[in-house]
Order: sequence, then structure tokens, then C-alpha cells
Amino acid sequence: MEEKVDQLFESTVTRRQLVERAGKASAAFAFGSLLTAGGALARDSKVQTVRWISPRGTLQVMDDFNLWVPAKMGYFKQLGIHAKLIAGPISDALATTKFVAQHKADMGYPSPGVLTASIDGGIPVKSIYDIISGQVFDFAVPVGSSITSPKQLAGKTIALGSAGWQTITDPMFVELGIDPKSIKYVILGQQWIQAVDQKKADAGLAWEGLRHQWLGQGLKLKFLIGSTWSKQPSNVYSVRADDLDDTAKVDLYTRFLEGVVMGLEFTKANPRAAAQITYGQLPDLRKSLKPQAALDSMLELAHAYATSHLRGKPWGYHFAAGWAGYLKTISDLGQTKKLLKSSDVYTNKLLLAANKKANKAKAKADAKKYKLNATFAKLKVDPNFKM
Repeated sequence: MEEKVDQLFESTVTRRQLVERAGKASAAFAFGSLLTAGGALARDSKVQTVRWISPRGTLQVMDDFNLWVPAKMGYFKQLGIHAKLIAGPISDALATTKFVAQHKADMGYPSPGVLTASIDGGIPVKSIYDIISGQVFDFAVPVGSSITSPKQLAGKTIALGSAGWQTITDPMFVELGIDPKSIKYVILGQQWIQAVDQKKADAGLAWEGLRHQWLGQGLKLKFLIGSTWSKQPSNVYSVRADDLDDTAKVDLYTRFLEGVVMGLEFTKANPRAAAQITYGQLPDLRKSLKPQAALDSMLELAHAYATSHLRGKPWGYHFAAGWAGYLKTISDLGQTKKLLKSSDVYTNKLLLAANKKANKAKAKADAKKYKLNATFAKLKVDPNFKM
């Protein structure tokens, strides 16, 4: 981004503007940003493509290990799936739902705020898998900052990558007892966290997986970890709502989730192997992040992705209480025009079937016999890591 950070501080957005944008058509999409998981598109007519879109503007992160692993290990192919991963534009937070609704993608990865603002704005999508059943979002502050508690963020300048991210942070502030109107948001695109590092913003939105990545890249930050004080849900995998009335589409997405579950079981059994596979698919990340930091980044997310599993539920389970509280909060905020029902927002049907059908034994066995290279064999896994 060429503009000076100080000039960009004037860019703000209101909740009303965000909701209004939810119903508008998206900007033109550059399909040159497509990246493919698992090699060239199989020509076998039995293999069906699922186009999955990221909200981050990049795939060069360890976040999607649960997709890279089943692609590399052939699980998606065995399930008749060709997974095409799309690096959605960071400038449009609603792209992960709008592109799905417009048939430019099949499955999005929106935050709960983007999901619910989209549904409320007339974009017909629904979550089929709660990838992070608890709070994954954090706040980053500069090293040396006097801010030691998230409650101290009241009245502060908060850097965001996209205006749509306000749907993430506003409910978090309400949960803290902070009036979101007291926050001055600055929208800085991919440079949002650099502004925090340079002390040009008091704090910035962060999420698990980025902490070790940013520190490994030399940024001087400390973190207020959201899961220590927030009970709200996080990002989901969502599809077109009317696809859930189509038996063939339900079968397709259930098979995709089977692959995801196998990827998670593989990772649980051998996290170094999952990190090696993922790191190997990301040439740009390898230029800026060392293997140990990449593993540490993935472990942050793997623990978050296991939230429902660690609480005795299937992978990707939507917890009714957490969602009910969240839907009430955003309704009170005016982030949605009405109080959405849980049935409007998510279903556990597909993920329950996927957890039951997934060949977990194969994934575990493959993980245990996976040959690590010399670099990853030497890496350390935090002894407190759980998944």
C-alpha cells in the first residue's frame, strides 16, 4: 500500500454502512488470485470441484493446514473432491459470502459478523461447519504499550484490514462492556498490523495463528488473547442456503467435510507432518517465516480448530448457547436489523454426518508413518499442545 498510514487514518465505517453494503453487488473479482490445492484439476468425471474462498486476501499462511493436508494426502481425491482454494480480496470482507451467493465460489470462510450481516442483508448463505467453535480473535498492541487488559481499549485507535472486520470487533467490545462508538477505527488493508508495530495505532485485530507468524517475521507486538475473556464463536464454513435443499450438493459438501475431519485427525496424530505438508505448499511464506515459527503458528490454530472436539463434541460443532448469546448481542448492536434465529444461521447436520463417515483410522495411521524431513523432524512441539 503506497499511501501514508497517517492519511489512511481518516477512513472509517459505521455499522449501518456495513449492513447496507451486505446487500450490494461485489466488486469485480480477479480470478488470477486462484490457487489450487492438490495439483491440476482431475479429468475424472467422478471428481467434483469445490471452490473455497478465504477472507484473508492470501493463502500464504499456515491457517489452512486442514485443507492442504487432505489435498496432499489424497483424501479429497479419494472422496471425489477437487478442492480449489481462492485467495479472496481483503478489501471486501463480504466477498466470502457474496461470491458464494453469486456462484463464483461454493464455500466461504466468513467470521460470524460477516456471516450474520450477510444473511440479514439478504445474502442467502448458511454455516455448515464451525471451524472455530470458540473465540479465535485477539488484539495486538505494540511492545511497550501501557495497555495490559482488553478493557483498556475503550476510546483507543484500532487498526483493521477491512471495514467489514468491525463486525468482528464490535461484539467483542460489547462483551467487554465497552461502547463500540468510543472506538476510532482505521482501515489500512494489508498494512494494518504494521501500523500497530510502528505505534501508529493503539491496537489491531489479530487471530490465533498470526501471533507466532508475526513475531517470527520480526514485528514487535504483544497480544490480548480473546479466548481468555470471550465466549463468542468464530469463523465458519458456509454455503448457499438453497444448496442444502439439494441432495447432491449436501452429499458433495459432506464429503468435503469428511476430508477436513481427516486432515484434523492427521494433524492431531502428527502435527509436525501436517506443518511440513502445509509449509511445503506456501513458497511466499517460506521466504519470510522459519519452519519452527510456522509450526508454532499452525499449533495455535490447531488448538482453536479443536475447540468443539476438546469439549467432547464432533469436529466443527456449533454450540447453541454461544451462538444464541452472540446473535442477541449483534441484534442489540443494530448490526442486524432483526434477531436472527439459529436455524437461519447454521446447521449441524452435515458436520455430524461427516464426522461419522470420515476414515479417521486411515488418517491417524498415515500420520504416524509419515516420513518427516530432517528439518521438521528436529522441530519442537509445545508439550502443552492439545487438540
